[in-house]
Amino acid sequence: FLIGDLLMTGRLLFIGTFAVFDRLRQRTYGRPGEEASYKPNVAVLIPAYNEEKVIERTVRAALNSNYPNLHVIVIDDGSKDRTLEVARAAFAQQATRGQVVILTKPNSGKAEALNFGLQHLRDEEIFVGIDADTVIAPDAISRLVPHFLNPKVGAVAGNAKVGNRVNLWTRWQALEYITSQNFERRALNTLGAVSVVPGAIGAWRTSAVREVGGYHTDTVAEDADLTMALLRLGYRVEYEDLALAYTEAPTTANGLMRQRFRWSFGILQSVWKHRAVFARKGVLGWIALPNIFIFQILLPLVSPFIDLMFTLGAISYFIQNYFHPESSDPASFQKLVAYFATFLIIDFLASVVAFTLERRGSGAREDIWLLSQVWLQRFAYRQLFSVVLLKTLKRAIEGQRFAWDKLERTAAVRFTPAERRDSVKVP
Repeated sequence: FLIGDLLMTGRLLFIGTFAVFDRLRQRTYGRPGEEASYKPNVAVLIPAYNEEKVIERTVRAALNSNYPNLHVIVIDDGSKDRTLEVARAAFAQQATRGQVVILTKPNSGKAEALNFGLQHLRDEEIFVGIDADTVIAPDAISRLVPHFLNPKVGAVAGNAKVGNRVNLWTRWQALEYITSQNFERRALNTLGAVSVVPGAIGAWRTSAVREVGGYHTDTVAEDADLTMALLRLGYRVEYEDLALAYTEAPTTANGLMRQRFRWSFGILQSVWKHRAVFARKGVLGWIALPNIFIFQILLPLVSPFIDLMFTLGAISYFIQNYFHPESSDPASFQKLVAYFATFLIIDFLASVVAFTLERRGSGAREDIWLLSQVWLQRFAYRQLFSVVLLKTLKRAIEGQRFAWDKLERTAAVRFTPAERRDSVKVP
């Protein structure tokens, strides 16, 4: 219990310190004046499979970008619905002007679809990958591009946010994105060691991606695998909190578990694939992989047992104190409560810091009411994701293959009033 408590507390302090440092440091890209003139050609790749409900809005948001030198490539991955027809009808004029390229191919998965899009790049130095259910802010691409003035930067993660906060599950995910995923990326940005560039929004140096052979198909988390491959080659992977993108999150517990099962299975595959550099080489070996292994695999596995030990210890103490007060040990119980309370307090304070950085850094002005749900969300999520991870490990040990399970789209992504900065108007 004490070891787990110390590890989690230490991680929160580490991430909090580096995240604050990243916020306070002055960011400069290239030489003075170079950033304003750096406008390389950019392609936006949007892989789509059965996305007829959302594809038009996603493409239109990309076209509404204030970045001057870009075009959009939609890759229809053999959709069974009207994704291809909707895209062609909505963007016929843009297609004739070369602003939008619509490709189609037999279904073979997201990684293959992205590789197919890569084959159709022109002279783009950078490409931005976004999911077909994601709406990006008009200035998102303009915020991502300057990072690539540093030739050592291979990729930049954008600030993915939950855009369909329609119930408790989606609001909890919105809170998780702020206080966990993006909070960690802020900290790792200082070291150029962001371990996963999200599929919702991420910019990539085309030459670097080609150097590692494009997207690989041997994991179900192609974005995580590609990120680790770039880190392994010595590229920096950074984070841009001002590059906002609003994505559709699962609206049910079952949908959330299915999504996170795929994520955890893919992360496990990627960690195993790159295990040779664990604690040996660069930021991938010394920072990214140990961080994932300890805090996304090991601790989530043991945390239910930590909770169980605390619960059983509390029950045992109260029973002992009730029936045999002379032999009870209040000092030991008080220590147990103190350890647990210390972690909860630090966890909450870290959430407050993450929330503050999100509101002041990205300008998204998150609804402060979300913070009131931290306690309940933490306990519910811990048990839920531990179950997901146990299921993942069981399938991995048994050597079972993962069957892709696509979530049903609801087209419910919205820019809420609390989140507007340069909100994009979409029909």
